[in-house]
Amino acid sequence: MAQDHDHGHDPAHHQGTAGAPAHHHAHGRGHTHVDFAEMLPLLVLEAELFSPAYTEAARWLREQRPEPGLVVDAGSGPGVISCLLAETFPGARVVAVDGAEPLLAEARARATRFGVADRFSTVEAELQDGIADVEYPADLVWASRSLHHVGDQRAALAGFVRGLAPGGTLALLEGGLPTRFLPRDIGIGRPGLQARVDAVHDEWFTRMREELPGAVSETEDWPALLTAVGLRHTATRTFLVDLPAPLPDEARAFAVASLTRRRDGLAEGLTTEDIATLDRLLDPDDKASVHHRTDTFVLTAMTMHVGVKPE
Repeated sequence: MAQDHDHGHDPAHHQGTAGAPAHHHAHGRGHTHVDFAEMLPLLVLEAELFSPAYTEAARWLREQRPEPGLVVDAGSGPGVISCLLAETFPGARVVAVDGAEPLLAEARARATRFGVADRFSTVEAELQDGIADVEYPADLVWASRSLHHVGDQRAALAGFVRGLAPGGTLALLEGGLPTRFLPRDIGIGRPGLQARVDAVHDEWFTRMREELPGAVSETEDWPALLTAVGLRHTATRTFLVDLPAPLPDEARAFAVASLTRRRDGLAEGLTTEDIATLDRLLDPDDKASVHHRTDTFVLTAMTMHVGVKPE
């Protein structure tokens, strides 16, 4: 699954895939299907740009769980975070679990490039089944913005808990803040463009959740959910992704790709004026576009909730 970022909802957006492949999200009002494998380059780009925040989160986890024997990345996508976890926990075996084999193939190739393939493996499985296909109980399960692709999130969490060893840790990244790229007033169109786009996306996200197989409405009180499935909630912390203007080329390319997905997928919910503004922002020949602007930035926040299984 692709690990997501805007509100914890939108890939590119966010890295990995976790739920039923037929329901990975696209941004149309009429459907919620997208093939994350087709998004592979964008998923890798996003995860690499956000890696400093993921690294900070992993190192924080290491302070609490210094030497896990087995780490599972549930909804690993192309394995950027999986390999980061392998580096953060050099004594651990790492298993990347995802429902899309093309992304797992990329994860294995990445593990080879990063020199961790000898303690790295993959499992093709959907997260609604928990991590039952992993051979041994995990000491640490990392689930980054993948759970919200599963219809029954509580049941999936319970599956994660079953796959944890006694005393094991679950690190759940859900929530946070939407990714922003532009100031409120950008000098073209009506001010507040990104806030309006976010509002349309939130409506889309609600539909996406409702259309998932076995969808169950769940209040997004993640610490309470961890407690409900038998974990002891030990901590919650938010990690910032802050790439200030002016952006380097890769971050600028990510901003262009992200806004393009929003323009194409949410167009039916946006006003004609906002679509026209997005078209200008995405036109490489327009000096007011994101391709050329000096005020484009990348700013988001990712929240991690930690639970521990009783001994």
